[in-house]
Amino acid sequence: MLGDAARPAPREIPCRRHHRTLRRRQGNARAAQRHSSPLRHHHDFGPAYTVRCRDDFFAVLRAIESATPGDVIVVVVVVDGGREIALAGEPFARGALARKLGGIIIDGGYRDITYVRTCELPICSRYVTPMAGTTAALGELQIQITCGGVPVAPGELILADDEGVVVVDPARAEALLDAAATVKAAEAAVIAQLNAGSTLSDGLNVAEHTALLLDGEPSSLRFLS
Repeated sequence: MLGDAARPAPREIPCRRHHRTLRRRQGNARAAQRHSSPLRHHHDFGPAYTVRCRDDFFAVLRAIESATPGDVIVVVVVVDGGREIALAGEPFARGALARKLGGIIIDGGYRDITYVRTCELPICSRYVTPMAGTTAALGELQIQITCGGVPVAPGELILADDEGVVVVDPARAEALLDAAATVKAAEAAVIAQLNAGSTLSDGLNVAEHTALLLDGEPSSLRFLS
């Protein structure tokens, strides 16, 4: 088991191969609503360092300077009047890279996209805007927040790629990733069959599953191998 996993090393768990599969096994994982768009192709993994701010991005700067290498900065912003503002830009991305952070996820805006699309830091945001907020409020760090419609607590594992963001309880991460690896291996076997000319029914219990559902019986779609 992971033991004390509040702040694991960024590559302690080999999740990058399996988190698309894990996203489909959401019993113990939470998928953020599809609003956080990746600003570059990326894979993101690390413990959450949470931020909440209002019409002001100074808290994001504080988080970048306070977080531990490997942390993923997760930001939610309350914007008065519904106006869109950017919570970070190129300087913050460069600052996060300098501190070897795992990424930045903002339930709000980002700017300086020309740089962001080429930088090595994984970044997601709800929208892009050139309009910045103020730097006059401390905001709140390392508290439970709601980002993309799901709760995120400090230290929970963030898994993100081009398809979205998943939040995982560290105590369940190892079991979930093991299960995801098993599903991924089974999918790979089916794909190999398809490439060889087989059909989906050769790799999945389609006929049996259909018959049981027609009879009103409980059933699950499963791999045959």
